[in-house]
Amino acid sequence: MIQVVKITKAEDLQKAFAIRDKVFVQGQNVPAHLEHEHDDVAHHFLAILDNEPVGAARWRKTENGYKLERFAVLDKARGRGIAKAMIAAVLNDIPEEANYIYLNAQLDAVPVYEKSGFVKEGPMFEEAGIQHFKMVLQS
Repeated sequence: MIQVVKITKAEDLQKAFAIRDKVFVQGQNVPAHLEHEHDDVAHHFLAILDNEPVGAARWRKTENGYKLERFAVLDKARGRGIAKAMIAAVLNDIPEEANYIYLNAQLDAVPVYEKSGFVKEGPMFEEAGIQHFKMVLQS
């Protein structure tokens, strides 16, 4: 059973950070200082599968709108609907008046976001040494 919870406790935030560090810092060589940029102003989420933390995500308000970020799923839990559940939970948490919701998707994650209503906007670009597309939620 997949559960996605908005983080309210410090220990859950540490679990989310540990997942992100394993996926991004260790797995993709993203510099730790970049990985944890803006953590203090973001709303964080933890995905739990069979009582075990397996995914993390966050959203924050930017000057451009509402940005979904740092979606990470541990290798052992991939392909089980974790990302889809996290996207739904995060979107459900964003204020109703949000008129521009976007994200920067790594190439291999583009199809997951497309299934949730996001479309690519603009050319491919590099961020932290990884190819991305900006994607915007279509209403």
